[in-house]
Amino acid sequence: MPAARQPVSAVLITRNAASQIEACLRSLDFCDEIVVVDSGSDDGTSELAQGLGARVIQAAWRGFGPQKQFAVEQAQHDWVLCIDADERVSEALRASIEAALGAPVRHAFRFARCNRFMGRYLRHGEGYPDWSLRLFDRRHARWSEDVVHEKVIAEGEVGTLKGDLMHDSAETLEGYLAKQNRYTTLAAEAAIARGKRATAARILFAPLVRFIKFYFLRLGFLDGLPGLVHIMIGCGNSFAKYAKMVSFVVEK
Repeated sequence: MPAARQPVSAVLITRNAASQIEACLRSLDFCDEIVVVDSGSDDGTSELAQGLGARVIQAAWRGFGPQKQFAVEQAQHDWVLCIDADERVSEALRASIEAALGAPVRHAFRFARCNRFMGRYLRHGEGYPDWSLRLFDRRHARWSEDVVHEKVIAEGEVGTLKGDLMHDSAETLEGYLAKQNRYTTLAAEAAIARGKRATAARILFAPLVRFIKFYFLRLGFLDGLPGLVHIMIGCGNSFAKYAKMVSFVVEK
């Protein structure tokens, strides 16, 4: 580890991630500290993380954006690497991160996330490169307040690093669909709160445009059947979000 590089804190939020967190934390052994903010796990996640050298903080759930920002604020260092328990840093990405921290030329950096879905790493369509801004100087960037589909808001130009963040979700398709159902509800509620309204045109055409974009223009068909299923679920999510927005208004 180069002595001159900026120190960096790895930051995670967790809940019942015992089956995934070990591989994640071991991929972060180059970081100067690991902070895990846990929201009531009862499967041994906290104990496992502590045993692997992480500093664990218990905190009530605030929503994705606020929870991640709270975690960032608990770090000892200003440079933070935000990662989920079902992700791991590849060797190529690790090398890029350490090189970038040697003499940072940006306040924030993004890199590709490679998603494993139905047993296959997706390399096209909606699943890749899935650009993720996860490395940043917290003095110049922060997580948004969104309770779902949160993002990092950074000052200035964002740099791009080589190497992939590997996303190895172990959930079943049933579990994935259930999670997407929760996400579309939260997204619809957030849109309504911002004064947005769904139209018949959006309900009809948003899923179609999404399919054309990711399956044909972004070559999702090259990812075989898993790629098709992944894109179709995304199209269904688009429909569900707008349909729920309509229902929330009608049911008031």
